[in-house]
Amino acid sequence: MTETIVSSLVDLSRTLLASGWLWQQPSPPLQQQAATTATPPAPTPPQGSENILERIWNYINYEFTVGNFKISLANVVIGIAIFAAAIIISRSVRSLMQRRMAARVNLDPGIQYTVLRLIHYLVITLGILFALKTAFNLDLTTLAVVFTALSVGIGFGLQFIAGDLASGFILLFERPVRVGDFITITGPDSKLTEGRVQSINLRTTIVITNDHIAAIVPNSKLVNQTLINWSYGERRSRISVPIGVSYDSDVELVTKTLLRAAEGIEHVMEEPKPSVQFLNFGDYSLNFRLLVWTTRPRRHPKIKSDVNYRIHILFKEEKIEIPFPQQDLNLRGGALQLKPLGDDLGPEETEEQNGKLKMEN
Repeated sequence: MTETIVSSLVDLSRTLLASGWLWQQPSPPLQQQAATTATPPAPTPPQGSENILERIWNYINYEFTVGNFKISLANVVIGIAIFAAAIIISRSVRSLMQRRMAARVNLDPGIQYTVLRLIHYLVITLGILFALKTAFNLDLTTLAVVFTALSVGIGFGLQFIAGDLASGFILLFERPVRVGDFITITGPDSKLTEGRVQSINLRTTIVITNDHIAAIVPNSKLVNQTLINWSYGERRSRISVPIGVSYDSDVELVTKTLLRAAEGIEHVMEEPKPSVQFLNFGDYSLNFRLLVWTTRPRRHPKIKSDVNYRIHILFKEEKIEIPFPQQDLNLRGGALQLKPLGDDLGPEETEEQNGKLKMEN
């Protein structure tokens, strides 16, 4: 019994000694343990290519300081990409809004144009701000300082351009002139320019004349100077055709003839009816004017031309005289002697003088 216990203790001591020895032995590395089961590693690129890529990457992300701004090539490229994305988004949003608003027939085209323009300016402005912030690490405070400095420079050096820009926003919000309106403005050499407004841009407005010529007008001129907007408010307009007749003419006959001249003219409305006004007694004529109404105010030059053609034909039929300027010369006291040509000349000189007059005539 005692021998059995001793042998058991000896076996237990041997087991503990063996386990302690194994515990003290260093374990093999994990890479060697996994070497038998893991797949062989992929081939590494050459050392030279790693250096080149690393250099390019470091060069692209290298930040250098210009004043108070930190600039890197990567940030500049990202800023340009943001600005290009803003332009694409602006076009897409305007196209979508234009299709949506085109389905609304009662929506004024001028309002549609204003909304689309404001969306374009808003998206582009936000795109510029984000692009500058990304490219130059600017914050809003710095941008405010920059814009303040620019505004001072614009106020002194570019005041006319600044006025045109401000007038562009006034035209978009106040809308005294809208896209599609027919206007009359004072052009070069104080001549009147008439045409349809094609577009209102940030600095200029494009007007297409009746001769299909594009007149580029600064926005400040439309805001600060007087213009005639034939399409503002009600589409109906009245056209005045002045005419003068001789003092010997029958006033009633002239009135009836002028009313007949307005009948059957294209774009002239039957209601309100045409009317005639006796304006005044002129220096050499009785002055009237024929008033007609039309819903096509932009065609008023053609309407006036057609009415004048008809007046000329009817006045000839009715033998109504249209006078021209003339003056009467009255002599008080003395006498004016008129001698026939050649009284003081001989026969030969008279014939020679008459020959010269014939040649001159």
